Amino acid sequence: MNTKILSIVILTCLLIMSCDKELDINEPGNLVPKTVVEDPNLPSISINETLLHVETYGNPDNSIVVFLHGGPGADYQNGLHVKQLADNGYFVLFYDQRGTGLSQRHDKESYSIQLYLDDLSSVIEHYRTSPNQKIFLFGHSWGAMLAAAYINSYPDSIDGAIFAEAGGFNKQLLDEYGEASRKLNLFSEATNDVMYFDQFLTGKQNEHEILDYKLSLASSFSYTNGNDEGIEGPSPFWRNGAVVLQAFMDIAENEGFDFTTNLNQFQTNVLFIYGENNKSYGLGFAQKEAAFFPNSEIVQIDDTGHEMIYFKWNAVHPIVLNYLNSLN
Repeated sequence: MNTKILSIVILTCLLIMSCDKELDINEPGNLVPKTVVEDPNLPSISINETLLHVETYGNPDNSIVVFLHGGPGADYQNGLHVKQLADNGYFVLFYDQRGTGLSQRHDKESYSIQLYLDDLSSVIEHYRTSPNQKIFLFGHSWGAMLAAAYINSYPDSIDGAIFAEAGGFNKQLLDEYGEASRKLNLFSEATNDVMYFDQFLTGKQNEHEILDYKLSLASSFSYTNGNDEGIEGPSPFWRNGAVVLQAFMDIAENEGFDFTTNLNQFQTNVLFIYGENNKSYGLGFAQKEAAFFPNSEIVQIDDTGHEMIYFKWNAVHPIVLNYLNSLN
């Protein structure tokens, strides 16, 4: 078993079976960080009957860059390099999506793609200081899919978009990408790491602390040596959102989705970036997604993979800044 994972497992067992004090693993803060509901000192906003964990950088009157993190169920911590754009004259906005990171948790049945789009609209309106203020979306992985879904529904509401390796703008493309990138070898060490903790730690549908902790352990397989997405290693995060991940997986499987039906109405140039080392994405997949837009450009980020924003921000930054400045 991976040494890091084993250490976490042992520490958890010690916490659970402590002789001095029996800790409730459902108690906030014992397994995973507290959300904005349990810790009022965290920066947050209230929208659409939920509390979202947020951070902003720069002059609030400048053009807004909204960073949309991956997942579903991840958070924005490994995208915080993007705040450098505040030094370049942009107002940079981060938020943990509903049910993810340090934002409030909800029942699985409450989640929908439309609700996520409504949240994004409300976040933008919360921070917008004038009707003429430009809005740019910067999405990574699932966040890039969410950006496409938003433009598909509201093509006149956004002034530009950056797509960093979207998992797929429709169900067919998502299946294609998932088949290439996320398969587990049943006899590999990575699979053993993913499955081992289920032997002693289980959680019901809305036991969020347990489920989020388990997902944190399971996610380690994505950066094992030789992974097809070219991920160099672990990147920082606060807390996964296991329930929302399962909710969107069920939606994809049972209802399907297509975020491409109106993308041809968005005439503004869009930027696609991808990592050279991601064998599952590459230029070919970028071209498939870019083809839905009338105007696009594609740029390869050398010597990195899917987590390029964290590991190779110095290479990503000038490309993103040049794109934004061309539209600002």
